Amino acid sequence: MDGRKKALPIGIEFFRDFKRDNYYYVDKTAFIAELLRTKGAVNLFTRPRRFGKSLNINMLKSFFEIGTDPSLFEGLDISKETELCERHMGKHPVISLSLKDVEGGDFETAYDSLGMLVSTEATRFAFLKESDRLPEEDKVRFCQLMAGDFGKAAFLQGSLKLLSRLLCSHYGRRAIILIDEYDVPLDKAYQDGYYPQMAKLIRSFFSQALKTNESLDFAVLTGCLRIARESIFTGLNNFKVRSIFDEQCAEYFGFTDDEVKEMLKYYGVEDRFPDMKEWYDGYHFGDVDVYCPWDVVNQCELLTVSGDAPMRPHWENSSNAIIKDILEDATEATKGEIEELISGEAVEKEIIPDLTYTDFDNKNVNIRQTYLWSVLYATGYLTDAEKFNGGRHKLVIPNKEVLRIYENKIRKWFEDQVTSDRKRWEIFCKAVKTGNAETVQELFGAFLSESISIRDTAAQKDKKENFYHGIFLGLLRAESSWIVKSNAESGTGYPDILLIVPKEKTGCVIEVKYAEHGAFDAALREAMEQIKSHEYIDLLKQEGMETIHKYGLACYRKTCRLSYEKE
Repeated sequence: MDGRKKALPIGIEFFRDFKRDNYYYVDKTAFIAELLRTKGAVNLFTRPRRFGKSLNINMLKSFFEIGTDPSLFEGLDISKETELCERHMGKHPVISLSLKDVEGGDFETAYDSLGMLVSTEATRFAFLKESDRLPEEDKVRFCQLMAGDFGKAAFLQGSLKLLSRLLCSHYGRRAIILIDEYDVPLDKAYQDGYYPQMAKLIRSFFSQALKTNESLDFAVLTGCLRIARESIFTGLNNFKVRSIFDEQCAEYFGFTDDEVKEMLKYYGVEDRFPDMKEWYDGYHFGDVDVYCPWDVVNQCELLTVSGDAPMRPHWENSSNAIIKDILEDATEATKGEIEELISGEAVEKEIIPDLTYTDFDNKNVNIRQTYLWSVLYATGYLTDAEKFNGGRHKLVIPNKEVLRIYENKIRKWFEDQVTSDRKRWEIFCKAVKTGNAETVQELFGAFLSESISIRDTAAQKDKKENFYHGIFLGLLRAESSWIVKSNAESGTGYPDILLIVPKEKTGCVIEVKYAEHGAFDAALREAMEQIKSHEYIDLLKQEGMETIHKYGLACYRKTCRLSYEKE
């Protein structure tokens, strides 16, 4: 790659850095103009994690805040809106908070965390201590804000309202309030058992700042979930919510096809566009199809190092903690529907747009599962298969990366189930390492019959093989004293699974095939021939294995067959 190319903005959240450090920027500044033309007093944008919410919030701050550098926006879309720029660029006091780190093992710690955040933001306006437009009593209260002296809850609850009033008095202009990741404290409070206390605090914190605040021009909030109005946003008037349902501003959170093509072309890897689309596209927000920006940028960086770099998952560690809990609580019916999704099918579900965390603890399991689908949809684990026109949503897994998350979750369900019967699992492991193919087939078949598996639908053959491969692999990896390799180079190819039992100098090679339409014999012949022709046992020999077992494993639905040879 040309060394003069712009750097890719991995993890960059400050808008100013794009111009200062010459990062590649996908221009989303038209969002500013659309926001100004359509805004309410309070504007909430909900999107999954890693879709550019934080960067957009910082972009708004950089545009509106008094003292901004106008050169940051030179040549960008917003610069074409000359009248709008003259009226608004650098003309507003701006309060900007990210609540992503407001957390703690208990409410008191989280309370202090929120107080420290407000204190840090107040310190940006230290000049207010010397303002000749503020009375002395206001200066005293401002000093309390900077010091983080929030002994009384009422003072913290009213802190943003106070700060916006002081800024309005000093500048003679009402303030803009920007709050990123507004729902994170609630998510973490739910996980740590103090949700009612945190909900009460956040409700009052928002209410005073956003509802009865004459010093507020407008506010923008971002988050993953749309928390019900009665839970957090009680009594707010002119409150506009733009979720993934809505067409307004849809293209400003995520990358479009054209934007991804342009980026790949810039870095000379445009030939990898089909792979990028398969792995990271598929989200439908409003009337726009978008990619996850985090995925695209991270993968593009890998491609600039090697144009042949394989596609990798980048988003899967960004999930809400609540996803883990509600998936673990899934009913058998829900697990079956997830199986359908993995197979490439769609499921029709009612989506509840307004959620409360207390709903997730409903004693009625069916109600809990209804909320499960709504959360999976809101957080990017599912998307609309087609444009939503009202009624029930037709939901699908958006792309290959998210598909892997589901597959891994199902494998975890499976592994937890079978390894809980430790005696049976130990017999299985012993059979594998001793070449007892009959027992391996019997027990793995029993495990499959008790689990869910990839359905025999239009799903691609390699997808099905990978699923069974992953299950068998997980069972072996549960034995901590073994060395288990997946798709490691050996001979002239990459065997599915290599197993090394160091103490016993025993090795196994397992090649997994999907027996299309139940054609086990053909699948097993193919597996064993592949082991032989590609010399898959070479690595085991190099590692000094004296006993080597070769297995061909063919699977179809919940049934398996094995072929076996001893080297």
